[in-house]
Amino acid sequence: MPGDYDAEYASPWAGANVIPLAPKDRSRWERRTWIALKKLTEENPEAGIHFQTTHVLRREKDMLGATSGFSTHFYQQNPWFKEIFNKFRESTASELGVGYDSGFQYQGICINTAIFLPWLLGQCLKHGIVVKRAVISHIKEAKYLSHTGREANIIVNATGLGSLKLGGVEDSTVAPARGQVVVVRNQTPKNLPLFMCSSTLDNSGEEIYAMERAGGGGTILGGTYQIGNWNTQPDPNTANRIMERIVQLCPEIADGKGVVGLDVVRHGVGFRPWRKDGMRLEEEKLDDQTWVVHNYGHSGWGYMGSYGCAEGVVELVEKINKTRAKL
Repeated sequence: MPGDYDAEYASPWAGANVIPLAPKDRSRWERRTWIALKKLTEENPEAGIHFQTTHVLRREKDMLGATSGFSTHFYQQNPWFKEIFNKFRESTASELGVGYDSGFQYQGICINTAIFLPWLLGQCLKHGIVVKRAVISHIKEAKYLSHTGREANIIVNATGLGSLKLGGVEDSTVAPARGQVVVVRNQTPKNLPLFMCSSTLDNSGEEIYAMERAGGGGTILGGTYQIGNWNTQPDPNTANRIMERIVQLCPEIADGKGVVGLDVVRHGVGFRPWRKDGMRLEEEKLDDQTWVVHNYGHSGWGYMGSYGCAEGVVELVEKINKTRAKL
């Protein structure tokens, strides 16, 4: 729930920004989400989202076949998503960091998750959603949690990493993609407010990115993408490497003082709900009276696919209701 901090609840630890990760033929969810997030940014400043130029830096050797980290679809030449973002252009040589061969930029967004998540909860309450906290060991138990007092006919399983262990689901292809970040009070420079670098840093599972959150939410420095790593504690050596890489690439963020110029708020670890075969968005019959709509396995693009996948859930619920009406 918003306000909770736990490694297995990745949402508060996210940057969060918009970096499309799907290939064009599977881009529906991100396209639909961008429409919603763009509208929120324009019309609902209280949601904690602001527009921010996203700078993407590429290394040619990373394009030869990354095995972990963020998808190479995001870093490819002539990406499909240039048609949906404003101000998309290739970066000039003077705008590239040392060691990077090419890059591009576009008008993206950055979300202050500490504001956005409570705002989302508030929207649910505003529209009559009844919120309950419970611990369940099997998905069937969710049938009996409806505020109506009757058994639920449709359950939406959006348990993320919990789908690995939840009885009745127990998806063995789900694993954590451990993300470690550093939150600092420093502001990113105006010429480089948000940057993402192709890397996985030679298969170490470490990434380079930084973004300044809206509404005074600090700046997120990252990071890692370590599949199968269950360590909930921030590793100090990893944290130092993250900060060193950031100040090397962008010394202005620390006023040229190096790591000692970073004003650290906290270190954090969150487990992205990675799934070997990608997101699972489908319906499944649980018993004669109950259906489940699964919506999990989004790994590092939960915010980027949120509204689009919610539309997909609604479509599946409507499909189930039509099927039940014929019985």
